[in-house]
Formats: sequence, structure tokens, C-alpha cells
Amino acid sequence: MKKYLVELIGTFFLVFTVGSVVIAPGAGPLAPIAIGASLMVMIFAGGHVSGGHFNPAVSLAVWMRGRLSTGDLLPYWLAQFAAAAVAAWAVHFFKASGFPIIPLVIGWKAAVLAEFLFTFALCWVVLNTATAKATANNSFYGLAIGMTVMTGAFAVGGVSGGAFNPAVATGITLMGLQTWGNFWVFLVGNFGGGAVAALTYKLVNGDE
Repeated sequence: MKKYLVELIGTFFLVFTVGSVVIAPGAGPLAPIAIGASLMVMIFAGGHVSGGHFNPAVSLAVWMRGRLSTGDLLPYWLAQFAAAAVAAWAVHFFKASGFPIIPLVIGWKAAVLAEFLFTFALCWVVLNTATAKATANNSFYGLAIGMTVMTGAFAVGGVSGGAFNPAVATGITLMGLQTWGNFWVFLVGNFGGGAVAALTYKLVNGDE
């Protein structure tokens, strides 16, 4: 139960930060820094308890890599998606100011590719810095993971919204920053990127 609570808390603050720095008032061009930093600090805070996934695609990749039990996968997902829904409600509570929220218009082909590439990058970094034997007990994995999200948000945020995380995608859709008609783009791109990252990790690192 402790692991699931930690996943809920970390995912909540990640999704809450996304909405808080993207929706006016308070939105700005440096939003990716705040988002990456929020993920970083939550990983450092909770990584020793749950692994600090805060992302269903990361949980999938870690499960495929063999570092998350099958019995934990669904509870992790439930905690992460529940946290996203609560975070979306909290953002609406704080941002109920009359500012219009306009969904980002995306082209599905470019958006799927953008979400796939940077979710792959995110899961690849997670697996290599937080689960590999060669980097065991390091002190930098939270920073590496957070900066990967920051980099992706700067690079392709204008293309897809820069979710790289099905829980974040759920949150931004509930906030009105994206439409339910585009939700599949994130599910395909995020879970696909996570799965391919896990397979690539196994190819490169062998059976550890």
C-alpha cells in the first residue's frame, strides 16, 4: 500500500504542476523547467519506496524489464490515473479565473511520433539509470529523468502537448487542454514508446 500511495502523491504533483504552469494565469515559456523539476523532486522523494514511476508507460517498461511484479502493475496504474484526475480537479479549483482554456490543435501523425520518441527516451533513461546493475545506487537518476521530460517538453511540446505519460494525458484532457478525441494518440505513443524502450533495453543489456 505504501508504494501505491507514493505513486499517487508523485503523480499528483507532476500533473498538478503541468496544469498550474500551462494554464493562465501563471503560464509561461519556462513551464518545461518547472515540470521537469517537479518530476525530479518527486522521484528523489519517493523513488526508494515505489521506484518513482509516476507514469503508466514507465511502469509498463519497468514491468517488462522485470523490476515490477505483475501484481503491482495494475495498482500502480490505478494510483497514477486516480492522481491525475484529482490533480485536474485541483487545477480547476485554483485556475477558476475566467481565462479561456483552448485545447492544443495537433496533427495526429506528428503527435504520435513525438509522444512515442520522447516516451521512449524517458523510459530508456529510467531503465538505464534506475534499474541497471551498472548504475545501481547512483544519486543522479532523478535529475536525469526529470531533465528528459524537460527536454521533450521544450522540443515537441508545441507538436503534441508534451505529455509522454498517459496519466499526464488524462490530466490535461480533464483540464480541457486536450480533447478526448485525441486521447488515443497519447495511449499509442506513450505505451508504445515504453514497450519499445523495454525491448531495446533487453537487447542492449541482455538478461540481467
